[in-house]
Amino acid sequence: MNESTGMLPRPGGEHIAWRAVAGAAPTIVWMSGFRSDMAGTKALALADWAKAEGRGFLAFDYFGHGASSGDFADGTITRWREDALAAIDELTKGPLIIVGSSMGGWIACLAAMVRAQRVAGMVLVAPAADFTEKLMTPELSADARSALETDGVWLRPSLYGDAYPITRTLLEDGARWSILPGPVPIEAPVRILQGGEDPDVPWRHALELAQALNSRDLVFSLIRDGDHRLSRPQDIARLLAAVEELCG
Repeated sequence: MNESTGMLPRPGGEHIAWRAVAGAAPTIVWMSGFRSDMAGTKALALADWAKAEGRGFLAFDYFGHGASSGDFADGTITRWREDALAAIDELTKGPLIIVGSSMGGWIACLAAMVRAQRVAGMVLVAPAADFTEKLMTPELSADARSALETDGVWLRPSLYGDAYPITRTLLEDGARWSILPGPVPIEAPVRILQGGEDPDVPWRHALELAQALNSRDLVFSLIRDGDHRLSRPQDIARLLAAVEELCG
């Protein structure tokens, strides 16, 4: 199958990078996590699978992520949701299987709620719904709260690399898009893959989303020894199996 790449213009002279594989519907749309991009292990595995299966595929980088323009510190859930909707509307046609990882699981839900007629199914990997309000804000130390109040930004340590900026704007904006405790008006089939040893998204948090979704065709899979990334070969196999099942 033919693969193409490009830049999708966005307001303010910005652009988001994308890569696509031409193929049959439903098209698989990959939505990355917070500070992740379309060059990650899971995204590349899905692109390779799509090529092998003759299936349409799209991945993109949010504003301030990966190959897209913009400063990460200026990003918000509002802006990244708009990026996702623009990518869907301008770069795909027909039914979709949306695959979202971590923050991408939240963005996927926000997108599916307003493009319900196009969503044939969803696969969510360690979905971090409402993470700004439910997971990040409660962990803030006194020093972090002071930095946010005084400077509007806090450098958050990371298990995966250098510390990165969390802004007061991001946290306040994230609260606008809360979907928990639900109900979440998504009726499409949903498959959730969640690691039991995930230090970033506790499995009970992902289960709360599963219980909030209106979908009656929902399977929640707890991978007991799995971490947050779920990028081991056996995890990738589970991901591809879930996507293939929903493709029918």
